[in-house]
Amino acid sequence: MAADEGSVRVDSWIWSVRLTKTRSLAASACRAGHVRVNGERVKPAHAVRPGDQVRLRIAGRERIVVVSRLVRKRVGPAVAADCFIDHSPPPPAREEIAVAGDRDRGAGRPTKRDRRELDRLRGHPPQ
Repeated sequence: MAADEGSVRVDSWIWSVRLTKTRSLAASACRAGHVRVNGERVKPAHAVRPGDQVRLRIAGRERIVVVSRLVRKRVGPAVAADCFIDHSPPPPAREEIAVAGDRDRGAGRPTKRDRRELDRLRGHPPQ
């Protein structure tokens, strides 16, 4: 289970320590440029070693972790917590998260005016 020597692929390690739900999501995040190791964007096959800082942007939140232990296979939450040191900022409170586009059930399709208001809330420019 533990691989204390050498290195592990970054996409495999991110998945193994439960920062993403699937390995393919981890690889996609790497290809999209949402993963940085020691400040540099990396591909899924990049090797991580103990002491590396991994920055992962997923679901609108940035996770900043330092690799403390290498694992090659997915581990339980208790073991995963021992594999990295978390320096991530705390998640925003639920009250701070803006809810855009809530409609009453059964209200039908949004009107053109409703769609424009939703676009304005989401920050999309008018077309």
